Amino acid sequence: MHKEKYSLGNILSNLKIDSLNEMQLASVEANKQHQDVILLSATGSGKTLAFMLPVLSQLDPANKSTQALIVVPSRELALQIEKVFKLMGTGYKITACYGGHLRETEENNLVQPPAVIVGTPGRLGDHIRRGNITVAAIETLVLDEFDKTLELGFQEEVSFIVESVPNVKKRILTSATESVDIPAFLKLDNPEKLDFLPEEGTPPARLTIKQVLSPENDKVNTLFRLICYLGNRSTIVFCNHREAVERTSVLLSDKGIINEFYHGAMEQQERDSALCKFRNGTVNVLVTTDLAARGLDIPNIRYIVHFHLPHTEDSWTHRNGRTARMEASGTAIVILSPDEKLMPYIVDEVVEDINLPETSTLPDKPKWTTLFIAAGKKDKVNKVDIVGFLTNRGMLKKEDIGLIEVKDFFSFVAVVKSKVGNTLEMIKEHRIKNKKVKIEVAK
Repeated sequence: MHKEKYSLGNILSNLKIDSLNEMQLASVEANKQHQDVILLSATGSGKTLAFMLPVLSQLDPANKSTQALIVVPSRELALQIEKVFKLMGTGYKITACYGGHLRETEENNLVQPPAVIVGTPGRLGDHIRRGNITVAAIETLVLDEFDKTLELGFQEEVSFIVESVPNVKKRILTSATESVDIPAFLKLDNPEKLDFLPEEGTPPARLTIKQVLSPENDKVNTLFRLICYLGNRSTIVFCNHREAVERTSVLLSDKGIINEFYHGAMEQQERDSALCKFRNGTVNVLVTTDLAARGLDIPNIRYIVHFHLPHTEDSWTHRNGRTARMEASGTAIVILSPDEKLMPYIVDEVVEDINLPETSTLPDKPKWTTLFIAAGKKDKVNKVDIVGFLTNRGMLKKEDIGLIEVKDFFSFVAVVKSKVGNTLEMIKEHRIKNKKVKIEVAK
């Protein structure tokens, strides 16, 4: 074993914990005996320490390179893990990397490689591509809350990260649900599975309620700062009127926030286009009326922002029902102007204040663009036809193509933004199913 800079007793006393719980002890023991471990345990049960102690035991103080990489689905989780690790007082350096955080700050933190890096898939992939993370000595890989990380949109980046760390010897996966298939690209070797999920199944999804106080009655600038703070996560912004939806959307666009709006006075094709762009990651912000509060199939929404307070408790419930579904947690955020007060029906719920930083950094631009194809089911065109056409004629790889939605008379397909110009040029003279079809960037 390496000569360590810490003791378990010191770590526990730094964290103000008397002793490890049963799940943490089992994880430490399993990780000593197995290279790959899957840990299933409820949120809030102490999983961070359960994987951090095994990670620590793998670190060599003489090695000045990055030795462990922890991939998480959200900035909140990255910051929480960074905080716990620093409190442990081990003498090792950790750095958190996530969208909505100045890349230059992170690059400076990475110049002297930290022993441990924790971050979100998009930002970690970006740093690896730029050569900011030295990958050769990374021998431990943790996917915390891997069920959420592997939700739509992150799989590709996680696959890239895994391929970029060829010398990994130990893998630890944690999850609060058992319902996720583990992709083959993780190359788990006979993993040991620890199941500490409660007998009665997964606890119900949790909705966290927070508030932001706007210094002005016109709350648009506060909304802009909030979106910058939340980073690149899928966010629905609710307004009470169509005019406010369009005005808010335009003002956000003017400030550099890529978004779409959605309301009842739009043509059906415009509505389909807006929702599709939100679903496929071409935009991460959807500004809408209560029309979007019911019945829309949009998975994995992280934040609901009440830009205008809902008129009724029923409206509040339906808006928030867009998030915290299917074992995923979600956050509802109310923006209050100086003249407004929280609605009486939520005063009893736990409400936290969000204090926005003085300076705002625009979130990273989405990597997808949506193409509109003027052919659909009624033209006998399906997803397989579209993938075949774009790979054969447009020279795209499978991973350059995202979510495809085929409607009756038209289709939408997400394509990696950097490839769009070249692809449109290559396919313009070709036909789909022997038909000349208009294909353009979706408006």
